[in-house]
Amino acid sequence: MPARPLSPLWNSLALDRRAAASLQDQLFAYFREGVLAGRLKAGTCVPSSRALAVEHGVARITAVQAYERLVAEGYLVPRPGAGLYIAESVPEHSLRAPEAPRRETRRAPPPIRAGRPAPAMRERPIGTLALSPGHPALDAFPWREWSRMTARIHRERPAAALGYGDPQGELELRKAIADYLGAARGIACEPGQVIVVSGSQQGVDLAARALAEPGDRVWCEEPGYPAGRAAFQAASLETVAVPVDGEGIDVAAGARRAPRARIAFVSPAQHYPLGGSMSLRRRLALLDWAERAEAWILEDDYAGDYRYAGRPLAPLHTLDRGNRVLFLGTFSKVLAPGLRLGYLIVPPGAVARFAAFKSAADRQPPGLAQRVLARFIAEGRLAAHLRRMRVLYARRREALIAGLRREAAGILDPGDAPEAGLHLTARLLVPGDDEAASQRALARRVHAPPLSAYYAGTKRERGFVLGFAATAESEMPRAVRGLVAAIR
Repeated sequence: MPARPLSPLWNSLALDRRAAASLQDQLFAYFREGVLAGRLKAGTCVPSSRALAVEHGVARITAVQAYERLVAEGYLVPRPGAGLYIAESVPEHSLRAPEAPRRETRRAPPPIRAGRPAPAMRERPIGTLALSPGHPALDAFPWREWSRMTARIHRERPAAALGYGDPQGELELRKAIADYLGAARGIACEPGQVIVVSGSQQGVDLAARALAEPGDRVWCEEPGYPAGRAAFQAASLETVAVPVDGEGIDVAAGARRAPRARIAFVSPAQHYPLGGSMSLRRRLALLDWAERAEAWILEDDYAGDYRYAGRPLAPLHTLDRGNRVLFLGTFSKVLAPGLRLGYLIVPPGAVARFAAFKSAADRQPPGLAQRVLARFIAEGRLAAHLRRMRVLYARRREALIAGLRREAAGILDPGDAPEAGLHLTARLLVPGDDEAASQRALARRVHAPPLSAYYAGTKRERGFVLGFAATAESEMPRAVRGLVAAIR
């Protein structure tokens, strides 16, 4: 098919050098919104990075990096020898017409119903063992900065932090979270939309009880996060296993199995446990389904801050125009699970209901810990910590991959490990019971959960979900050898 001519619309791009957003972010946003609004059609050639840089007076690396982000998220596709083009796979019917500012165009959220509790979760070892998935590098926790901030707040003696507080969480922390998400993830939200929760598990439970009533159906990724599935089942909801492929959750399969499901629970930035990101095509299809079904989408961004090639992908929440996506984040993977702090970003019309359910569940998270975290974020300590951790985790990831290829060749296959998150999946290449091998590995101080345990149905792959963030590089060969011995 002949390429469409270069669109003249890109010439309307006006960069604001006084704006808070960087020039790279402005370039990215211009082309992204042009695609979603239908101004830039599929198959349209975009200008070269050199031409764009010269025309708009920016460094070429700025234009190159903006284009790399657009390619990573599926808005642009490269054609060898021909340049970059608007992706053909973006469904024309899903593209939004130009809209007024976001707050004015969002429709009222769908009607909300209620929910309640009951099942079993897989036990995880107490403490951190080698290859434990879901554990950050506790040996690299920023004790010095955290201690200083804690001491400073204790000297201030904030009596209000010792009493009953707002069920939504401390306002200082909610402001810090809203500001951080706007700068780091592109999410526009107000502090009033933030609900502070005791980790992502409570966030899932809260959404289940606030959005649905017993007997309602919930899409869960297959394979997927077992603890999330258990939370929905505890609220007396029926979980529906929806298969995942290379593009993420199969929306068409979900629509066939449960067309009127109440909630879709997904991890678009990095699927858990297989890795990989949900394609733009699937993201738009999921939003379309939710609008037709008057359903909610719970976006689990458990490790969206950790990407080792390029910038973190834009959340699904940034594409939402119908007030149907709730964004779930946690500081368990960013700092430490023992803090028991996370957050939900809730549509404005649903905040009061969520706050009421939160108050009934545990009243509030600890006030002093919230204030320490708020200062930690607001003073830039969290951003600096994340930069250090990305470097450390990239090294530990490479050490685990090297260990698997050297010590477990012909036994375990890490495949094309995703360049994101805190774990990878290694599939068994030999016959065996991954469940039994996982139990034997625990005796060797290696925590390697079986991949088969992440499936709800009977069709299961065999392998292991291996964390690398909490294991020192020097310990990787020993840990891999311990797992191989348990398999044998």
